Amino acid sequence: MAWGHTVIPETKELFSSHIPALQVLMSMGYTYLPPQAAMQQRGGNTGEVLLRDILIGELRERRFSWKGKEYPLSNNAIDEIVRQLASPGLGEGLLTANERLYDRLTLGITVTEFIDGKKAQPTIHIIDWHTIDNNQFHVTDEFEVLNTAGTGLRRPDIVCFVNGIPLVVIEAKRPDPHNPHKDMIKEGISQQLRNQGVAEIPNLFAYSQLLFSVNGLDGRYGTTRTPAKFWALWREEDLNETIFDRIKNSELDDTQKEVLFGHRPHWMRRYFDEQRAQGKLLPTGQDRLLISLLRLDRLLEFIRFFILFDKRSGKIAARYQQYFGIRRLIERVSEKDTHGAREGGVIWHTTGSGKSFTMVFMARALILHEALKQCRFVVVTDRIDLENQLSKVFANAGALATPRDIERAKARTGKDLAVRIGKGTERILFSIINKFATAAKQPECHNPSSDIIVLVDEGHRSHGGETHQRMRQALPNAAFIAFTGTPLLHKDKTTNKFGPILHAYTMQRAVEDGTVTPLLYEERIPELGTNAKAIDKWFDRITEGLTDKQKADLKKKFAKKGAVYQSESRIELIAHDISDHFTKNIPDGMKGQLATDSKLSAIRYKKYLDEIGLLSTAVVISPPDTREGHVEVDESQLPELQQWWQDNVGNQNDETYTKEVVRRFAEEDDPQLLIVVDKLLTGFDEPRNAVLYIDKPLKDHNLIQAIARINRLHDQKQFGLLIDYRGILKELDTALEAYQELEERTQGGFDIDDLAGLYRQTSTEYKKLPMLHESLWALFKDVKNRGDLEQFRQVLIPQYEKDEAGELYDMRQKVRDDFYEALKDFSL
Repeated sequence: MAWGHTVIPETKELFSSHIPALQVLMSMGYTYLPPQAAMQQRGGNTGEVLLRDILIGELRERRFSWKGKEYPLSNNAIDEIVRQLASPGLGEGLLTANERLYDRLTLGITVTEFIDGKKAQPTIHIIDWHTIDNNQFHVTDEFEVLNTAGTGLRRPDIVCFVNGIPLVVIEAKRPDPHNPHKDMIKEGISQQLRNQGVAEIPNLFAYSQLLFSVNGLDGRYGTTRTPAKFWALWREEDLNETIFDRIKNSELDDTQKEVLFGHRPHWMRRYFDEQRAQGKLLPTGQDRLLISLLRLDRLLEFIRFFILFDKRSGKIAARYQQYFGIRRLIERVSEKDTHGAREGGVIWHTTGSGKSFTMVFMARALILHEALKQCRFVVVTDRIDLENQLSKVFANAGALATPRDIERAKARTGKDLAVRIGKGTERILFSIINKFATAAKQPECHNPSSDIIVLVDEGHRSHGGETHQRMRQALPNAAFIAFTGTPLLHKDKTTNKFGPILHAYTMQRAVEDGTVTPLLYEERIPELGTNAKAIDKWFDRITEGLTDKQKADLKKKFAKKGAVYQSESRIELIAHDISDHFTKNIPDGMKGQLATDSKLSAIRYKKYLDEIGLLSTAVVISPPDTREGHVEVDESQLPELQQWWQDNVGNQNDETYTKEVVRRFAEEDDPQLLIVVDKLLTGFDEPRNAVLYIDKPLKDHNLIQAIARINRLHDQKQFGLLIDYRGILKELDTALEAYQELEERTQGGFDIDDLAGLYRQTSTEYKKLPMLHESLWALFKDVKNRGDLEQFRQVLIPQYEKDEAGELYDMRQKVRDDFYEALKDFSL
C-alpha cells in the first residue's frame, strides 16, 4: 500500500487495537519478539507453546540454598523442571491441567540434587514473585499454534510470557464491526472460548492465567474457562491519570520500533509515528485495562494472590472490587494502634457480587503475605448453614485440603472454641457467634495476640451488644474485619463497632458492571375488596387460557359470601396468579421462589399450586416444632402441618431433605418453584433463580437479602423479577429521596446512594421509552429525502465524542443502544 496522505484504515484491528496494545506492553517493560523470533525459541514447532531457550536460560540463573551455601541448578534438575512444565496432562481435562501448572508456578517444583554425594531436595520457584527484575517478560503476536488433531493452526493475536511461559492471551478486535449488530469484544471472548476447546489449542490455555478481549476503545478480561457472562471490566482505583498518560505516550526507541515494525510494511511505522507527532494521545479503555492488569508488578501480584480454583465455579480471576477491597484490608490489618492491637474495618460488597470469594481471596492473600504469615484466622458466622457454605468455599479454593480438615476447622462447642482461642495453633478456625457466649465464660478463652484476624460474615446481623463484646474481650488485640452484602445503617458508618468502611461496592455499581442481574419490581396485590369490577378484571387476567367451564367453576367457588376474605381463598387466588405469571414470563429452565409468612401458608400454597398443575413445586421449611417467621400461633400444634411433615420429610433429617431439594432445584427440571418461609432467603445462590414472589412482611436487611436471591447472572436472565403481593417495596421507588431524612420509613436509615440501583419498577420503566424513541429519531432530523436510504446510512456512520473521563464513544450508537436496550428490557 502506497504511503501518502491516504487515510489508513485505522479502524481495522491491526491499527486500532493490535499494535497499540503491543506499544503499551513494550512501554511497560515487555520485550517484543517478532513471530519468527518466537518460533525459533519454540524450535520451529507450532505444537510447542513454551519459549524453551528463555525458560532454560532463566533456570540457569536460579540458585538454591543447602547448608548455608548457594548452588546453581544441575542440568538434570533443569531438565526435570522443563519436563514437568512441558507436560500439562491434558488427558485429565483443561482445567485440571491448568490447576496443576498453576500450583507448579506458584508453589515451585521440587527437584533432587546431589552435593558432595549427599541428597538435597530444594523447591525451585520458576517465577521470582518477590523481585520483579529476576524475571524476563516477553510479548509476541500472531502466535501460531497447531490444533490437537494436527490439522490446522489457530493464531491468537498477542501472547505475553513470563520466563518463557505463556501466561496472558489477548484477542485484539476492531471497534466497529462489519455487522452493526455484532459486539466485537464479545466476538473476541467467543474466540478465546472456542480456542480452549478439546479439538482446538488447549495446550496454550493450560498455562494461561489472564485472558483479554479488546477492541481499541475498551476491553474485558477473564481466565481459563471463564464463561462469557463472567468476563469482567476493570475500574482502576489506585493508579492515577499521570501513569496512564505516561505509559500511553511513552516513545519507543529506534531499536524497539525496528523490532516491532521491521517485518511489517514500511508505511505502518510512518503511520504510527505521524499519529504521535500530532500531539498527546489519550488513553483508551483498552489502554487502561492492559496497564491496570499487565504492569509487571501487577501481573505477578494478581496471578499469585487473585486467582483461585473452586470445585463448583471452576477457575476464578478476582474482579476489581475484590482486588482493591483486599488491598485496603491488607493495608489496614498491617497497622497497629497505640495499644498494639491490629486495626479492622468493614468491607461492603453488595449481595451477589462474590463476597464469599472475597473472603477466600483475602484469607489466601493474608496467608501468603510475608509480613502476616504468622497470623491465624477466625471465621465467624451466625448460622450453621452459612458456616458450612463458607467452609466449603475455603476448601474448594484450597485453603482446607480434605473434608476432615473442614470438620476439624469448626469449633464443636463453646468449650472447644475457648480452648482453641487460648491454645490453638490452626491457621483457620470456624465458629458460630453464639458459641462465644459459652466460650467467654471459660478461663482459657483469652488470647492477647495481635496476630489473630477475625473475619465476620454479615456482621450487621448479630454482632451487637454482649456477644460482640465477649469476642472483643476474648481477643482484645485481634483485627476484626466484617464482610456484609447489605448497606450499613447511616449512623453505623461512623460509629461502627468494627471500624470504618474500608471498601464499598454498591448495588448501582454492580448492576452497571454487569456483576449482578438488575431487578424489576411489580406490585400485584390481589383485589380482595367488594369492588366487583376489580375482581372481575383480576379473574379475567388469571384465568386466561382456561375453558369457559373452568372459569365458571372457579368464579362459582369464589362467589360464596365472604369466601374472598378467607385466608385460604386468598392463597388459592394468588396461586392462580403465580401459575399464570410464571408460565407466561419465566423462560424454560429458569426457576423461582415464593416467600410466605408461615409454614402453614407454605404448605397451603403448595396444595393449590399442585392442584392447578402448571408448575412443579417443593416446600423448604424448618421442622414444625421450630418457631420462625411472623406467626401468631404455635404451628407445631396444627395437624395439617404435622401431617405434611410426616408425609414429605418423615424420619429423615430435615437438613438432608433440604439439601436434596436444593440439589434438584439447581440440577434438574423439577421443582420449578421453591416455597419457603425463612430458609433460603439468605446465603442461597442459584443462577437459575429468576423470580421471587413475596407474600410475607420483609424489611431492612432481611428485605435486601431476600430480593438478592434472584440477582445472580445467567445467560437466560435479563432481569430478576420481584412480584410483590404485600406492597412492601412501594416506598423504595424512584421517589426515595423525598424520604431521606425519615429514617423510620423508606430506606430504614440507609443512605440513598447505597440503595440506588437496588431494583427498577415496571410502572416507571416503560415511561422512559417515548423520550428515548424521540432521541433516536432526532438522529435523522437532517435527512431531507425520507425515501433515500443512503441518507439514513450516512447518519449511522460513527460520530465519536468524549465522555467525562476523556474516553471516546460513538454518540449515535449510544442513543440507538439505549432505546433498544430499554425496549428489550420492557419486553419482559
